[in-house]
Amino acid sequence: MPELQTSTSNLENTGPAGQVAVEWHENPLEQEQQYRAAAYGMLAALLRDIPDAVLLDQVATFAEIDEGGDEMALAMSLLGLAAKRCSVESINDEYHALFIGIGRGELLPYGSFYLTGFLMEKPLGDLRDDLGRLGFEREAEVCEPEDHVAALCEVMAMLIQEGSSIETQRGFFVPHINSWFEQFFSEMSAASNAVFFRAVARFGMAFMEIEKRYLSVE
Repeated sequence: MPELQTSTSNLENTGPAGQVAVEWHENPLEQEQQYRAAAYGMLAALLRDIPDAVLLDQVATFAEIDEGGDEMALAMSLLGLAAKRCSVESINDEYHALFIGIGRGELLPYGSFYLTGFLMEKPLGDLRDDLGRLGFEREAEVCEPEDHVAALCEVMAMLIQEGSSIETQRGFFVPHINSWFEQFFSEMSAASNAVFFRAVARFGMAFMEIEKRYLSVE
């Protein structure tokens, strides 16, 4: 995956990692971890706010990936092609229709909603407890709940970058990501207003399958 740098927008770690910076190394295991962190960082960047031209230019480079590989390679290639073909203005309109809307968008990208049908419910409290145990603190000026899909991707990226154990990563992934991301991406893929974000959804679903295998999640 191309080099990616993304900074967290609503959480900070009281440990050494306040930013996710992806670089490549010679060690294959380190490369694998950087790949995972980059994928989470890309999802966070695409879903946190309206993608800008700089981000879309970066995503467009995925179109050069050979589609003859696995589903992840195909999903990345299709995402790159979507970034090339869709204008910044059309993606802006699409993001508003999906996630903002008049009153609310077509999708609500919050874990509590997917797990209970309501916002700000017990899953958010459980998440806050786990974030506290992991050393993450909410930035005071941010109003967005921590169970936003992008915030959870940012946390996973930081855990990977910090070298957290697989057990720690799995302990966060299972209750807070695996429990609802696939349903979210499935609904995004079928959303009436989704065009570019249909490709984002396919990328997300393909990566979740890889993560489940990597973390040995049934």
